[in-house]
Amino acid sequence: MNSYRNYNRKSKNRGIFSYITIAIISGIIGGLIAIYIAPNYLYGKILPIPEVYTKDNSIQPHWGDIEEYKEDISLVTEIAKRNMSSVVGITTIVMEKEWLWERPSEGLGSGVIIDSDGYILTNSHVIGDGKAESINVLFEDGDIEEGNVLWVDPILDLAVIKADVNNVQPAKLGDSDSLEVGELAVAIGNPLGLDFQRSLTSGVISGLNRSIKVDESHKIEDLIQTDASINPGNSGGPLLNYKGEIIGINTAKIKSGEGLGFSIPINLVKPIVNEVIEEGSFNNVYIGLEGVNLDIYEKQENISLDIEDGVVVVGLMPNSPAVNSGLQYGDIITEIDEELVSNMTDLRKILYRYKVGDKSILKINREGKELEIEIEFHE
Repeated sequence: MNSYRNYNRKSKNRGIFSYITIAIISGIIGGLIAIYIAPNYLYGKILPIPEVYTKDNSIQPHWGDIEEYKEDISLVTEIAKRNMSSVVGITTIVMEKEWLWERPSEGLGSGVIIDSDGYILTNSHVIGDGKAESINVLFEDGDIEEGNVLWVDPILDLAVIKADVNNVQPAKLGDSDSLEVGELAVAIGNPLGLDFQRSLTSGVISGLNRSIKVDESHKIEDLIQTDASINPGNSGGPLLNYKGEIIGINTAKIKSGEGLGFSIPINLVKPIVNEVIEEGSFNNVYIGLEGVNLDIYEKQENISLDIEDGVVVVGLMPNSPAVNSGLQYGDIITEIDEELVSNMTDLRKILYRYKVGDKSILKINREGKELEIEIEFHE
């Protein structure tokens, strides 16, 4: 009799949990084999050792970045060593009007030595725009000397004072015209008082040719912007480049934002400080006019002129170079020797380059017509 087996019989239903259990157990067994049994009993005896066990796959530290960072720290430290003794504190007493009387007001700022015989560069506002009753200079060794004003310009917010000292350490002047955004910038000064004198902060050059408005009729042009921290008391202190050279004089910060400090480019004042050191003073050339920025003039007169920028002549001094050249009330000066004059600050900066007896060509706009006139500067 032939035996008969039914191959169409239904298989038993194991259930999904059985398969999950089998998978977990298999994974555990496989892990034990791969982690413990294979490396200790199989690799190198029965099976060849895999490359992963012979190759050094450890993560190596990227020492390059750290070394570069250390070099940056060393660089800032070196800048501090070379320049800390060149930064001074400046305290002043300025008489301020209050109703019908005056009261003394104390001020504090910073300055930087630019010559070993005690010539110091600072902000005009630090010394009360030259009107301070007393000026004292505090040196790193603790000495305090009286400061005498040799030159001051409130429009540029710069001044040169001198203390009766010898063989003090001057800082080196750099080249602010060669700056690029992103370069290292180091500020040294006396933020918030003498308790923090000669504090150093570092950052980068954040921007160039910036303008900030000081009041309704005055703004400072062509400033260096930096995120190196600048606070009240830092005014007049130096902004230094990666060579440890002065590239600017710290002058202001925007209080409503963080990391928005501004410095006056050192190249602006180089001709002035050189003459002050050589001659003991600086003689501005005399042009003999009173001018106002074009935009301010338009607002005051409620008019709109078809010119973008310039300085409007609103006053002329008798027998002055301006009168002798033929300038007239209402003329708009737009260029001096082909250099644009956008405002009074531009005019003042350009005039610093000339000496007594020099001649120049002024381009003016007179009632819509462009003219060129020659002017000779007096002292």
